[in-house]
Amino acid sequence: MFFQIDNVLITTDILTERFCCDLDACKGECCVEGDAGAPVTLDEVAAIEDSLDVVWDELSASAQAIIDKQGVAYTDQEGDLVTSIVGGKDCVFTCHEQGCCFCALEKAYRAGKARFCKPISCALYPIREVKLKNGLVGLNYHRWNVCREAVRKGKELDLPIYKFLKEPLTRRFGAEWYEMLEAAAEELGIKN
Repeated sequence: MFFQIDNVLITTDILTERFCCDLDACKGECCVEGDAGAPVTLDEVAAIEDSLDVVWDELSASAQAIIDKQGVAYTDQEGDLVTSIVGGKDCVFTCHEQGCCFCALEKAYRAGKARFCKPISCALYPIREVKLKNGLVGLNYHRWNVCREAVRKGKELDLPIYKFLKEPLTRRFGAEWYEMLEAAAEELGIKN
C-alpha cells in the first residue's frame, strides 16, 4: 500500500517494518557488497570532491587510484550516477578499522573535519528513493539479506524504519514533511 505526502509517494512498509543498523553484527557490509556504488546527485559529487583532501589519507591505495582515474563517481549500467567502486564492489570511501567498514566521509564529518556527511542514498538506507513521472519521488523499503541483523534488532527495539531514519528523512525532505509523515502513521492507525 502507498500514500502520498507532497510530491513523495511512500510505501507503508516504511511505517510498519522495523529496522535498526547493527554494525557489530554486519560489520558495515553494505559499503562493500553490491555491483555499483551509492547513488549520488551532482551536488553531492561536488561536495564529495570538496571533502577529498580531508579523507584522502583514509582511503586505500586502490581507492585513490580509482578516484585519480575516473573521479569520485561514474554512471553505472542503469544510467545512474553512483560513487566509484574498487574491485567491482567496495565504495571508494570505505575504510576498514577493527574488522568493520566505515565511511571515510562520515568519519571526517563526525570529527568536525568536513561539512559533507555522506550521500543521502546511504543515509536513507534501507529506504531507496526513485524518481517517478510527473515530478513525484517514490520511497521504497529495500530488503537485503545483508541487513537481516538490522531487521532483528529493529524488531527487538520495536523501532519503525521511519523513526530509525528520522534525521536523514528530515535532512532530505524537511522537518515539516517529517511531521506530516508522523501524522500519516497516526492517521493510518499504525502502531508505533
